[in-house]
This record gives sequence, structure tokens and C-alpha cells, in this order.
Amino acid sequence: MLWIYIASLIIGFVLLVKGSDYFVDGAAGFATKAGIPQLVIGLTIVAIGTSVPEAAVSITAAFSGNTDITIGNIVGSNILNVFLILGISSVIVSLAVARTTIRYEIPYMIFCTLLLLFLGRDGSITRWDGLALWIAFLLYLGYLFLQARKNREDGNYESKEKVWKLVIYMLGGIAAIVAGSKFAVYGATELARLWGISERVIGLTIVALGTSLPELFTSVVAARKKNADIAIGNIVGSNIFNILFVVGTSSLLARVPFEPHFMMDTVIAIGAGLVLLLCSLPKKRLGRAGGIIMLLCYAGYLAYLFIF
Repeated sequence: MLWIYIASLIIGFVLLVKGSDYFVDGAAGFATKAGIPQLVIGLTIVAIGTSVPEAAVSITAAFSGNTDITIGNIVGSNILNVFLILGISSVIVSLAVARTTIRYEIPYMIFCTLLLLFLGRDGSITRWDGLALWIAFLLYLGYLFLQARKNREDGNYESKEKVWKLVIYMLGGIAAIVAGSKFAVYGATELARLWGISERVIGLTIVALGTSLPELFTSVVAARKKNADIAIGNIVGSNIFNILFVVGTSSLLARVPFEPHFMMDTVIAIGAGLVLLLCSLPKKRLGRAGGIIMLLCYAGYLAYLFIF
């Protein structure tokens, strides 16, 4: 069976690489044609598209009654998104960080994580808590709508591709990303079980990594293509979407347990947002030094998980 798990990993990575490539091309081209800033595209379409695996895993778990995996999947993914994905992306190429991202989006991401910690302090995320998360999500969508109107540019935009082709690129990219993440999660999880890794560590690392692979490949590809706004916006928007929409929707469907050991993981997720903010503030750019700091932080987090 070992070769099946390894083959599943390889197939997953191939689908993720190609899917992310097409998805970034489609999103960037669509933004150019429509006169929509790449930052807004990254914070909305790309962020939501690459969060589909987290949403699928958590909402399906809520329907099936396995709600205990929801918080671990989301918190683990959000930590990994910042420390590992932005760490890798900024080591590859220095990422410019928009002023609005530093002033509004990153602080709002930190606020959302604090809100999750506050709501989970009694051991569960209830339907009323889910309603509060959804209200915060609607406020975020309203902010993005205002940003899109404020920053929209008029004029004639040239692109080599037709709009319908760009839409196909985006939809096809999402489909490949979702399928790839499923293959990769299956292979990685089964390999981890063969090696005797605990369920909690699997949830916070392997499953979190698997559902964050779309963000990883999309951000790295965006960084290599010099679409820095998509790379940063993808992660920040995805983390906000994960907490407000995914946890909010899951808790509206069923009570979501918030185990005591997730308190520290959520605090670390808050710390990840603060590290991102501090590394981006001085030069409005996330450079190689900041990326190395983030990768070291993630290595420390992994050490903490395996020790405790």
C-alpha cells in the first residue's frame, strides 16, 4: 500500500502545480481586463477559491458530526499559511505589501483570530457564535466592495485572452487545486499513520498542510510571476475567510467543540499575524529576512507540537 500513498502525493502535487498556475493567470488577467486591483482579486476570488478545501473538510465534518476536526484544521491552516507559505514565497522573491493590507486587512485578520479565541473560551463555538462570525464576514465583504469601487480604474485594458477563457482558467484551476489537495491529503495522512504520528498532530500539520496546499502553490506561483498583491492578499483573505465563513458556517450547522489544547494553537495563530505585521511595517515589504524568521517560527511550532 505504500506505493499507493506515494503515488497519491505525486498526483496531488502535479494537479496543484498546474491548477495554481492556470488559476493565477486567469485571476490576474481577469483583474486587468475588468480594471479591478489585483489586491482585491487576491483578497476575494483567489482567497475564497484556495480556501475551498478547508471549507469542504470542515463543513462536511459538521454535517457528519465530526466537528472536532474543524478548529484544528482551520487554526493549523492559518498558522501554516502565514509562517510557511508566506515564508517560502518571500524567500523566493521580496513581496511588496500594500498600505491598505498593513492598515486594515492584516489587523482584521488578527482581530478575527482574537474573536475566535474569545468565542471558544467556554469550550465550544455555538450557533450564536456562528452568527457573530457571519456578521463579521459580511462586514468584511462590505469593506472589500468599497475598496473595489474606490480603486477601480477606468480605461481600455488589453489582454491576449478572451474573458470566457480567463473564467475557464480560473474554474479549471480551482477544480485541479481541490482534486490535487484531496489526493495529497489522503497520501500524506496515510503515510503519517503508518509512521505512528498522533491524530492531533495530523490534524494541525498534515491535514492543515493538505488543505493549505492551494494557498501554497497559488502564492508561490503568484510571487514568481511578480503578482505580489495576489500572493499576500491570497493568504490574508484566506485566513479571514477560514475563520469567519468556514467556522461560522460549520457552527451554524452543528455545535463545534473548541478543545482546551486549541487555545495555545489559536494564540500562536494570533502571534503569526503579529509577526507578519511587524515584518511588513518597516519597508512596506516582506523580504527574505522576514521569510526566514517566519520559517524559523514554523519550525518552532512543529517542535512544540511534537513535544507537547
